[in-house]
Amino acid sequence: MNIYQPKNIRNVALLGHSGSGKTTLAETMIFESGTSSKRGRIQQKNTISDYREIEKEKEKSVYGSVLHLDWRGTKINLMDTPGSPDFLGQVSDTLHVADSVVMMLNSETGVEVGTEAFWKATQKHDLPTLLAVNKLDSPQSDFQKTVDMAKERFGRGVVIVQFPYSEGEDFHAIIDVLKMTMYEFPEDGGKPDKLPIPDSQKAQAELLHNELVETIAENDETLLDLYFEHGKLDEYQMRDGLRLGMMNRDIFPLFCTCADRNMGSGRIMGFISNVSPDPLVRSLPLKNGDNYTISLDGSPSMFVFRTTSEAHVGDLSFFKVTGGEIKPGDDLSNKRTGNGVRLGSLFVNQGGKRVEVSKMLAGDIGVAVKLKDVESGDTIAAKGNDLEFAPVSYPATTMRVALKVLKEGEEDKLANALHQIEKEDPSVRVEQSQELQQIILHGLGEEHLAVIHHQLKERFRLDVEFITPRIPYRETITRKTDSHYKHKKQSGGAGQYAEVYLSVEPWYEGIPDRTDLNVRDVQEIELEWGGKLVFQNCIVGGVIDNRFMPAILKGIMEKMANGPMSGCRARDIRVSVYDGSMHSVDSNEAAFKTAGLMAFKDGFLNASPQLLEPIYEIEVTLPAAYMGDVMSDLSSRRGQIQGMDSEGSIQKIKALVPLQELDQYTTRLKSMTQGSATYTREFHSYAQVPHDVQKRVMEQNLQAVEG
Repeated sequence: MNIYQPKNIRNVALLGHSGSGKTTLAETMIFESGTSSKRGRIQQKNTISDYREIEKEKEKSVYGSVLHLDWRGTKINLMDTPGSPDFLGQVSDTLHVADSVVMMLNSETGVEVGTEAFWKATQKHDLPTLLAVNKLDSPQSDFQKTVDMAKERFGRGVVIVQFPYSEGEDFHAIIDVLKMTMYEFPEDGGKPDKLPIPDSQKAQAELLHNELVETIAENDETLLDLYFEHGKLDEYQMRDGLRLGMMNRDIFPLFCTCADRNMGSGRIMGFISNVSPDPLVRSLPLKNGDNYTISLDGSPSMFVFRTTSEAHVGDLSFFKVTGGEIKPGDDLSNKRTGNGVRLGSLFVNQGGKRVEVSKMLAGDIGVAVKLKDVESGDTIAAKGNDLEFAPVSYPATTMRVALKVLKEGEEDKLANALHQIEKEDPSVRVEQSQELQQIILHGLGEEHLAVIHHQLKERFRLDVEFITPRIPYRETITRKTDSHYKHKKQSGGAGQYAEVYLSVEPWYEGIPDRTDLNVRDVQEIELEWGGKLVFQNCIVGGVIDNRFMPAILKGIMEKMANGPMSGCRARDIRVSVYDGSMHSVDSNEAAFKTAGLMAFKDGFLNASPQLLEPIYEIEVTLPAAYMGDVMSDLSSRRGQIQGMDSEGSIQKIKALVPLQELDQYTTRLKSMTQGSATYTREFHSYAQVPHDVQKRVMEQNLQAVEG
């Protein structure tokens, strides 16, 4: 395997909505470059990229895949990604180490909702992006509509480099307005003939060529001067201008391809080789907030962006070399743990296969086997090198389920399996909820969670059922009340005595101070489950010794953790201890803890208690045709519409919706919109539940206690 200098390396992410043709293009590029002698087909289940059984079964990408090819001396590391937003986590780690993006657009459907999510991701990572319009041989192909949608959504920086001579079943040639050449392909694709542009297309080609030149010149003063002076730019000047425009995300060149018939892939690879940036001109974010430019100079370092595990192999650590060169036997240090890491064999990845290499230089992407205690997001560098890169930022989860083990005694086995899954896919979140007495699995959608269920069953041999998770309700009060409790117990020997008077009231930000009480001390306690408890000592005359105040507070906190009304945690309450009594012999901490707990419970139940439910702010992204159905459905889920917006043909709805109404929302949303809509959610606040919901929850919790 050749060792490539950084200037001859390109790290390219393939992005696009499901069905846009990313994996097919990757297979075509690998075949066309001569890296593989056979072109894989999704339908034949023999692709290099989608090599896992579940991907063959679904005939779609579920995991990110790292591939490589050589195009005329340039190594292109291709990173194929899933097209479903349910697997956006696999896109996040890819974009963290990519230096440019090929965004696939389906000419049948144009800019889809999934494309919108991926575009935002490229913006977040500030990545140079070229667009590839695919499936131009489809009878439903509409190249101009796709271009119009791209310009509408991505801006005037979208500039045509190629357009089809004809599309649909007659598609066989592409006109390139950068090279001012027509590429005509044989029936089965492959190497095209370079021909003059036909007279019938010359006017259109000239028009688009001039638009391309003007767009390039507008973004570079030197080229603008040359353009004004000579009235044109040559191919090499245009390349330089395109490179600068792409780096600044001012220009998004648009190409044509029919990946399935191997038409157009060679030109895209040539453009990547000649124009797309090498790793030395890109930077990675550091943990301290700075940016670091990759360099061949200096001590060796690498960033681990993904970890997986394979049977009979063990843990695989995918990395990008961020400095110097690395080779087997290097003794480095894990900046997260401080422990030493010795590198074993190094490989470049080709889907499910690996090719061993003697060393790797800055900017390259590879994989190492069995690195001890190394996780996704770790920086591995020479000892004494303080460099530490920022971890990958993963999208917030949108769906949750609770897990139920169907075979007794497999709880530990489940915990180990979930730990491994979470390690390999950090977009998954496992919550061991003591409050709800459930294991909650959080994912990015129904399909994401279905893949995890498949792993638990097939890989870890666990019989697990997904059930509806409980809701983390909260309790509070709505009015002020006073309460009193005297704890008196005599059972031989020393007795127990404590008497406590409390004022219990709702707490809110900016609440006035109590002027009717002599407040001697105030403790504001931020509760771990959200909200606040304000505890005030208002004792005068020493009727309760100060040393018993912590015990009273402890009793109150114990009851707040197991709310008086329904057993749910309580929040946002102010408690003032204003009177009481004690006994010189029988009073102790245990007695005052009990008195505080019981007085608080009685006061709480007499203060018009109210159940609260978690409310989430959601943003639904969808085609305009489904707006009415989605709005109506949100209303039926007690949703409050906060606003609507549009970005071209894509619509957005913002709403506040109770968590109880969202647990199956992903499934319903896909059903209503034929899989074309997505949504994100974020916790917003707690709000009062309707009376019927409060009554039902209290009855359910009472049955659970009695049962």
